[in-house]
Amino acid sequence: MNTKEIAENLVNWCNSDQEERCYQELYSPNIVSIEPTGDNPVANGMDEVAKKGEWWQENFEVHSRHTSEPIVADNWFSVRHEMDTTHKPSGQRSQMSEIGVYQVKDGKIVKEQFFYNEE
Repeated sequence: MNTKEIAENLVNWCNSDQEERCYQELYSPNIVSIEPTGDNPVANGMDEVAKKGEWWQENFEVHSRHTSEPIVADNWFSVRHEMDTTHKPSGQRSQMSEIGVYQVKDGKIVKEQFFYNEE
């Protein structure tokens, strides 16, 4: 798959609640995932990315989500992820929007980085 096809699949699968399929089919086993903050802002490899996903599921209830159409440039693409969530430990509900920037190499996503306001 080329970058445009990977980007379109990621958007389609995120918007149809098949996010796990992205990790299985689009991501390199050596993925690097970067968040702006947190205890472990850099996850290296699918095992660490999976742990990050487990933490998210344990701490947040997702009421709705939407991923925008991608913007593709060479082997990079970006999307806007919008989410309505409740933080399970506090019960606080909030809406957030983040930009995800993805790098593709050899037909797989090798890097993802997220940008969002911290509150």
